[in-house]
Amino acid sequence: MRQDYSEFEKRGAAVIALGPDGPRRFQEYWAANGIPFIGLADLRSRVAHQYEQEVNLFKMGRMPALFVIDRNGVIRYAHYGDSMSDIPSNEEVLRVLDQIA
Repeated sequence: MRQDYSEFEKRGAAVIALGPDGPRRFQEYWAANGIPFIGLADLRSRVAHQYEQEVNLFKMGRMPALFVIDRNGVIRYAHYGDSMSDIPSNEEVLRVLDQIA
């Protein structure tokens, strides 16, 4: 999403990445990699549980999940990954944003 962040911004989308690392780890990673969007620590997986994100220790931990949530808080798109590499393309997510605009 970093590569196409300007396209997300053009569509008025806020990109927020959630992960199991602590705040310091997020800050270090974001700074080292120049990531332009928000990264939030979900150390105890409270948010992940609310969105029913799968944790599978045999597959390296928390499985990817991606949501498009509209301004009213309605989930308009949900993708739950089956593996660590099962992530929708930026093009797919941008198409969803275009459709709900």
